[in-house]
Amino acid sequence: METVLERFLRYVGFDTQSDESSEACPSTQKQKLLGKVLAEDMAKMGIDDAHMDENGYVYGTVPGDPDLPVIGLIAHMDTSPDASGANIRPRVVTYTGEDLCLNPDKGIWLRQRDYPNLKNHVGKRLVVTDGTTLLGADDKAGVAEILTAAQRLIAMGGRHATLKIGFTPDEEIGRGADRFDIAGFGADYAYTADGGPVGEIEYENFNAASAGVTVYGRNIHPGSAKDKMVNAQLIAMEFQGMLPVQQRPEYTQDYEGFIHLTGMQGTVEEAKLSYIIRDHDMEKFREKKTLMTAAAEYLNRKYGPGTVAVDLRDSYYNMKKHIAPCMYVVERAKAAMKAVGMEPREVPIRGGTDGARLSAQGLPCPNLCTGGENYHGRFEYIPVEDMELCVDMLVRILTDF
Repeated sequence: METVLERFLRYVGFDTQSDESSEACPSTQKQKLLGKVLAEDMAKMGIDDAHMDENGYVYGTVPGDPDLPVIGLIAHMDTSPDASGANIRPRVVTYTGEDLCLNPDKGIWLRQRDYPNLKNHVGKRLVVTDGTTLLGADDKAGVAEILTAAQRLIAMGGRHATLKIGFTPDEEIGRGADRFDIAGFGADYAYTADGGPVGEIEYENFNAASAGVTVYGRNIHPGSAKDKMVNAQLIAMEFQGMLPVQQRPEYTQDYEGFIHLTGMQGTVEEAKLSYIIRDHDMEKFREKKTLMTAAAEYLNRKYGPGTVAVDLRDSYYNMKKHIAPCMYVVERAKAAMKAVGMEPREVPIRGGTDGARLSAQGLPCPNLCTGGENYHGRFEYIPVEDMELCVDMLVRILTDF
């Protein structure tokens, strides 16, 4: 039987980075390469209905006791566009508490002073990168843990809930639930295995929107620019300067929302700014969006109508109100965590999961830990022992009745 570590190391070898600029589903065809392998792996386990659909979603069923609930486990196959997901070179090191040199040639170190949570993993085996790519534990750890739990269920036999497995593309760009077949999935409730350190369970997430700001200028030779040139780049900088510094992500935590500048490009003639807007509180979320439009309106009065355009698009909303009526789903996960020695902690997600939108569409879907840390960056890591513990937790969710 393949271990969760062996499975994980095999899956991170696939470059599955999603692409927000693509309108296709999945946004990158390379996600389907992993999807094909996952469907094949499931079939080899004896999951007869394992398949990948035309949109890159992978499904399968492990039949269980018909008198028990039908429980779904969901993870996403894509990795974040924030850092390279190609040519990942993972290695397993036993962490002794010292700083880890990830890449001697480039002098890249994973230091406890920068990532204090490392102190929680002394004595564990950490899967790390070479400091030039992300690792892909978000969310290939979830994928590997779900399939390892499924394999264990099949090997164990005995009484357990029917397990519905779902793997999605494009979660990292907010589209993982777009074409998820909830009716065909057929679960009474589900969990996304897409969280962080062991013990975390999440059913509150940000309300989320994106904002594209376009500034239109007027170029002319700088030698004759007086009273004629309008530099779109400078107006874009002015727009950014009107947003509250304290609402940048580097100054927020817990339930505090933010407005995050994610990209900028431009010339004198035209400049573009890209933002994401986040807040757990719906009223504060609306205030942030209003602030963006108010800044544009002020600059249009100052420089002329049509100088600044803001395109706001909501992405997903806080799942809390959809989970509140069915907290037994959360309590089941907490009981499973305690049974395997975890200390459950309810924490707000400072981000989003497929579960937020699936919950809004009628499939209650809290988010569970997978063990990884420092997602979306070159210093991502995951302890092997924590992956194994998460597999134990998933098995308990499906068997403890």
